[in-house]
Amino acid sequence: MGPGSYGRTKVDQVDVQVQGAVAPGWEPVRDAFLRNFEQRGEKGAAVAVHRDGEKVVDLWAGAKDADGTAPWTEGTAQVVRSATKGVAAAVPLLLHQRGRIDLDAPVATYWPAFKAAGKDRVTVRQLLAHQAGVPVLDRPLTLAEATDLEASTAAIAAQAPVWEPGTAHGYHAHTFSWLLSGLVHRVTGRTLGRWVAEELAAPLGLDLWIGLPAAEEHRVGRLAPVEAPEDTGALRLRPKRSVTEAWQDPGSLTRRAFEVITPKPDENDPAYRAAELPGSAGVATARALSRFYAAALGPLPDGTPRLFAPATLALARTEESAGTDRVLLVGTRFGLGHMLHGPASPLLGPTSFGHPGRGGSLAFADPESGTAFAYVTNGMRKTVTSDPRAQALVRAVKSLL
Repeated sequence: MGPGSYGRTKVDQVDVQVQGAVAPGWEPVRDAFLRNFEQRGEKGAAVAVHRDGEKVVDLWAGAKDADGTAPWTEGTAQVVRSATKGVAAAVPLLLHQRGRIDLDAPVATYWPAFKAAGKDRVTVRQLLAHQAGVPVLDRPLTLAEATDLEASTAAIAAQAPVWEPGTAHGYHAHTFSWLLSGLVHRVTGRTLGRWVAEELAAPLGLDLWIGLPAAEEHRVGRLAPVEAPEDTGALRLRPKRSVTEAWQDPGSLTRRAFEVITPKPDENDPAYRAAELPGSAGVATARALSRFYAAALGPLPDGTPRLFAPATLALARTEESAGTDRVLLVGTRFGLGHMLHGPASPLLGPTSFGHPGRGGSLAFADPESGTAFAYVTNGMRKTVTSDPRAQALVRAVKSLL
């Protein structure tokens, strides 16, 4: 699979050329990637796919900055928002694999302060499955507080649940950062970002960070909102009225969950990228995310050992919570921190696990087919769990399996 140029098109009078490589037979993914620029308003993006550990797709195109013209290059990385959660969720799973965490133990076993306000019986399993009942804070945090380990974890430890833990689930959009950070720090003595850097990124050779070093800042493109074209020939799905009303209501769990850091942080600020927010602020290339999930599935051809033991892989793909999400108000499925395949977030099939990022990015593994997939973009759409550009690429991959 050699590098090359794989087609070009014009977007806003700017010449877009697809770069990278695809293995023979995987050309439909390249074609779908190009159509995203032609038909779906793509500004800059990358897609990577591994099959049985082998990299079969590694493509990039467009501008490094969604509001600029400098080209996206082979090493360009982006903030991937909640696709970070899929990497972060591997940390407690690996700690369980190593005998450091009992999934059915109360979180307070490891983090005594967490037992406050009626959370004494919340288990690690419930915390990971978005069942802990703390997707919001009574007082939102400033960015300085949100990025301070002690302040943020103290705030979430003191928060009372908004439903009885274990009886329902709801997406912990931002509080997932502090729940995982608090747990991992108290079990390992390391921050979650440092653990990922030392135990995942370095051994696997990944351009992936939860807490971007200043030396890598030059590689990261700017995110910007992009509107969907009015006529793409694709089905345009409208959200349910209840979902729309929830987003408009400042007092709803939906709004409060997504506005728990107030004022809204600037994701293009180097200080934000440097923050260790494992629920929202990871920075990665598509190539790194796909390789991470490929290693989760099994050993890689270059001799890299498998990340998850078979029992851990079985845990990662197992449903822990499902049904109407108290925050997103649509049907979602979660495993132990990973989002699972379902109508709200279609992946490749029932065994797939991973995580989308609000606005576009998506990365996951599919044990059934031995496939790992990652898509990273800088053009942020008004999507939370299912972006049309990512889904077009997923459909192209699925057609080849």
